[in-house]
Amino acid sequence: MKTPPRFSAAVGEHLQSSLLARIAATRETLRKSERAVAAFVLAQPGEVLHLSIAELAHRAGVSQPTVARFAAALGFSGYREFKLRLAQSLASGVPFVHQDVGPDDSLELVAPKVFDRTIGALLDVRNHLDGGELARAVKLLAKARRLDFYGIGNSGIVALDGQHKFFRYGTPCVAYIDTHTMLMAATVLGRGDVVVAISATGRTTDMLAAVEIARESGAGVIAITASGSPLAQLATVTLAADVAEDPDVYTPMISRIAHLAILDVLAVGTALALGPALLKRLERGKQTLRDKRVHRPEGE
Repeated sequence: MKTPPRFSAAVGEHLQSSLLARIAATRETLRKSERAVAAFVLAQPGEVLHLSIAELAHRAGVSQPTVARFAAALGFSGYREFKLRLAQSLASGVPFVHQDVGPDDSLELVAPKVFDRTIGALLDVRNHLDGGELARAVKLLAKARRLDFYGIGNSGIVALDGQHKFFRYGTPCVAYIDTHTMLMAATVLGRGDVVVAISATGRTTDMLAAVEIARESGAGVIAITASGSPLAQLATVTLAADVAEDPDVYTPMISRIAHLAILDVLAVGTALALGPALLKRLERGKQTLRDKRVHRPEGE
């Protein structure tokens, strides 16, 4: 069994992180084997972000169940949620702007940092997207009698994009971004209707209230949100978008793009499910737009 690394002075600069400070404060209350995991995390928090549960167990010299118990002792649903919160707590960007961008960064650094973080997050969401849940969501959307998109604040922009995509399919579509209207709209739903609820945190109280009413009314609910969140637990189908971004501190830029990408997947999947009849409708819509455009001069 490997000896876990000692808690070094180098970790001190990280203790402004509330999660690492919490681990340091509660380490002595953990079991001996769990303390070995805590010691490794405190000594090398950045490296932990790139380790699987098996790799961390090996490096700390403990079993995988011990790592799982360590995460649970800190109040997390599992190792994946622990790593997500660790990534958030290590973020050192400009408050309320972007977690990777520092106050002294030049514009030459800003662009690659924003793009790299976004690309990495999209790949991670793609790799963890549940194929079974995706198929269930497409089935609900293809058979929907009515589609409502719910989004509050930043997620409201994504809800509007959902309406913009799906109204072309001939299904009555509305995006609700005002909480009072959203709550009232949920009361008139029925069986066969579908709500797509979008939330980065999955913890907004008005969103949860509207989804509860929609479910009680008989509607199906597709949630695009963080896994394990209250919204995910309420939904009929959950498409998890776990992005290492703290929307309480930073503008939720990356999660918004991940949500838009999931909507694109749903739109394409639903179009395929609806078949050739939809293609004719889409072609008529495209022709209408062509007639509104200035034609290119010949030779261009």
